[in-house]
Amino acid sequence: MNTDDREPTADFSPNADELVANNATYASEFGDEHLPVNPRRQLAVVACMDSRMDIFELLGLGHGEAHIIRNAGGVITDDVIRSLCLSQRFLGTREIILLHHTDCGLQRVTEDDFKDTLQAELGIKPWWALESFADPYVDTAQSIRRLRLTPFVPYKEHIRGFVYDVVSGRLDEVDADA
Repeated sequence: MNTDDREPTADFSPNADELVANNATYASEFGDEHLPVNPRRQLAVVACMDSRMDIFELLGLGHGEAHIIRNAGGVITDDVIRSLCLSQRFLGTREIILLHHTDCGLQRVTEDDFKDTLQAELGIKPWWALESFADPYVDTAQSIRRLRLTPFVPYKEHIRGFVYDVVSGRLDEVDADA
């Protein structure tokens, strides 16, 4: 694991003040107060946190249409299961779309290297799994299978997984049964 990749650049400046100013403009034009808490499409999307993926734009979604759950890799973790459980059992979703992507940061590090680096730097290894993977297609299939097996997600009939190509912008469906 290369820790140099996380060193701040000399030209870094905090963003919060600019973002709060942007929010003032957004709030002055706000018109989504009518949206219900339950997503209109009864859809939950689990996706990687990669900043190259604008989930709303790449899927053509509007505000209030889906729950968007993001983490490193878009992997199915206990916290994702927790969010999907609430989404389905209390907020009306019935469909899950998984979105992994090409050129993912989790493909560049192994679980052991990551934990060993943190152990060396901090004197403690994390207790949680990084969930790194070599192939986003294989991991998407595994994620679909994990969702099929959990008792906490009751609606399993409409679970589909895709890999987003960061070069072409296209989605490629993954067959978990292949």
